[in-house]
Formats: sequence, C-alpha cells, structure tokens
Amino acid sequence: MILEKEFETLPRDELEQLQVERLQSTLYRVYRYVSFYKQSFDSHGVNIENIKSIQDLAQLPFTTKEDLRKSYPYDMFAVPLRDVVRIHSTSGTTGKPIIVGYTKNDLRHWTDCTARLLSAAGVDDHDVVQIAFPFNLFTGGFGFHQGAEQIGASVIPSSTSPPEKQIMIMKDFKTTVLICAPSYAVNIASTLGELQIRAESLNLKVGLFGAEPWGENLRSQLEEGLHITALDNYGLTEVIGPGVAGECEQKNGLHVNEDHFIVEVVDSNTLAPLPPGREGELVFTTITKEGFPLIRYRTGDISSLIQEPCACGRTTRRMHRVTGRTDDLIFIKGQKVFPSQIEEILLEAEGTAPHYRILLDRQEGHDTMEVQVEISESYPAFDELKNLERLRDTISRRIEVVLGVVAKVTLVEPRSLLRDSGAKARRVIDNRTG
Repeated sequence: MILEKEFETLPRDELEQLQVERLQSTLYRVYRYVSFYKQSFDSHGVNIENIKSIQDLAQLPFTTKEDLRKSYPYDMFAVPLRDVVRIHSTSGTTGKPIIVGYTKNDLRHWTDCTARLLSAAGVDDHDVVQIAFPFNLFTGGFGFHQGAEQIGASVIPSSTSPPEKQIMIMKDFKTTVLICAPSYAVNIASTLGELQIRAESLNLKVGLFGAEPWGENLRSQLEEGLHITALDNYGLTEVIGPGVAGECEQKNGLHVNEDHFIVEVVDSNTLAPLPPGREGELVFTTITKEGFPLIRYRTGDISSLIQEPCACGRTTRRMHRVTGRTDDLIFIKGQKVFPSQIEEILLEAEGTAPHYRILLDRQEGHDTMEVQVEISESYPAFDELKNLERLRDTISRRIEVVLGVVAKVTLVEPRSLLRDSGAKARRVIDNRTG
C-alpha cells in the first residue's frame, strides 16, 4: 500500500524540483544558524545562491562523523534549544556520541517516513506491531513506534525483553508484525525451536529488520524460521533514525524517502559521485529537518543506487541493501573483506547457525583471522568428529576460494556465542596492534 501517493509517486522532474526548493531553504538555514556550515562553505568558496539543481550538490563540501563529534553536544543544532522537543544520540562506542535534536515538525516528518515504510510492508490498522528495538537514546524503537501509531496499528513496545518473553508476548497478544535487528530475530527463531513452538502457530506475517547489514540467505532463514515476509529497512540516527529507506513487498531495493532526503553514492577514496549500479559510500542531505540538518553527510555505509522503476508504482529512487561499512571493512593480507560476505558463506553451509564472530590478531608479524561459528542445534552429526572436521574444512576452503583469505574456522557449541538483545550485533573483534 502506498501511504502518501502525492509524494511517493511524483513524476521524477517534479520530485527533483521539490528537492531543489527544499535544499535551497535548508542551505540558507544552515548557513545562517550553524557556524560549522558557514565556515565550511566560506572556506570552500561556496556561494549557496549558485546551488540551483541537484547536480550542483557536488559543489558542496561533505560532512563527516568526526565533524559531528566535534560539535558535541549542541553546536550543530540549527534552532534554539527551547525549540527542540526530543533528543536522541548515537551509541558513542567509537568516540563521543552524536547528539541529534528534533523540533515538532521534525517529529511529524519522521513519523510520516516510518509510517510509509510500514505501509509499504503491508502493515495497516488491523495489525499488532511488536517492536523489539531498545527504547532509549537509540532511535529505532521510538521511530517505528510513532509511525505504527499513525497508521492505526496496535503497538507493543517489547524493547529488549529476552527472546522467551518476546515469544510469550507474540502468543498472548497475537502479534502480526515484528520489528527488530535481524540478528535478534534469529535468536527469537532459534528460541522457538528450543521451546518446541511451531512458528505457524503464531500470528506473525511480516518482519521489518534493520540496524545492521544482512543478506538474502539470512532473509530465507528468517522467512522459513518465523513464517513471515522479511523486509529490510535503513536509517541512521544522524540523518533521522529509521525511515530513511525501506523495501516494499517487491523486495527489489529500498525506496528512499526522497522528498525528505537527497541520496548520493560516492567513491570512498576519491569522493567522486558514482552512477547508479556502482557500489560506493552512501551520502545523504536532509532537506526538511529543522533541528539538526545535514549537508552531504558521509554515512560510511556501502551500497549502490537502482535506476529502473519499481513495479510497486513508487517513483522514489531505490538503493540496494547495505553490504557493509567503510569502517567495518577488514583489511587482511592485502585483501578487503566485509563481515557480511563471510556471513553469506556461513549461511550456505548446512549445519551451521547464523551466529558467528570474527577474531583478528597478529602473530609473529602476520595478520591472522579466526571465524567462530555456532553449530546448528538440529545438525544430526554434532557428536561425530569426522563430520565436524569435514564441515569446518568446507567452510575454510569456501572462504579462501570466494574471498581469497585464509581463515581458521572454529566450530562452537550452539548458543555459546554471546547474544545481543540490543540494536546491533558485534561481529568483529580486532586485537591487532600497530
């Protein structure tokens, strides 16, 4: 279902004209009220009067995560603090957190964006939506909560309750929609098996999963394990939170809410814009945000844009699913590897569970990689050493053939790797120094 046809199905020329008008208004706002942007534009010789088309966006300098950290806490706000009615932040696990402020209009727009994603997934006012994202400074829980309420669905903010509690809620409250990180949905699916509860006995019909990269193999496992349609969504706190882009029921790319965000893909080394189909770093410019507007923000997320129209009728540009992050990219022995690539290989191997950890180390001056992966509880040969050795060797060879990297594969017992009930799973531990 298309919730806001007047924006989601605009002809491309009209949509781009709307983007330009909103971009120009945003540029005036940040130049006047955010000292960082005034200094940045002036130092790069930018005259915002000359930005008259989407193509002119390339004249503007980028904004980076480090720029936002330096502005902690409020220096990037474009409105007085009295006009900010909500504050969220990033986790700050790799440095100072980034503080994001929302005005009343920002919250309205954010609500519209997440409501569109839910509608695109087939969610309506007859659904019971269970949100298993944290409800705290993280944006995931609140973003979807307000969108679901807007379309009239019943909302259960189950937050970070353990999987057993999540399943009890699903059974008793007849949940039809699950929203969480894909790794946490895997935990719920495996717990169903432990409790000997058949997924088809639940009322679930669709899952919206985001906050971390995930691939088609994991989609298949979730759809089979939970008896749902599994759809991807994309967002990040700095830009707005969830609601930036999401899949429709066609499962053919994530529709970007382009009346609120301008999306680009650039080469992460040269920063040159890339055409549709070419994979690079996602860059977003917000064009309706009042409290915390961003110009050409480098997300660090890797994806590409899709040129062809979607069968659903929306005219908004789509992006492929995020394959990884520039800061998650593993450099080892001259090779580049994303954790998501290793995950896809593991999911192809019969007998493994979709829980893994990558350990990087340095021994005698040489980089080493160990991939720890759980054995599936249903694997019939769990106690047969020869079969386990064969499975381990198969995975190791597959990683070397596909990725060109030699990795030690360690098979571990089911449920032995730490489960995260939060928004994201930590996949890589890098112990290398120097």
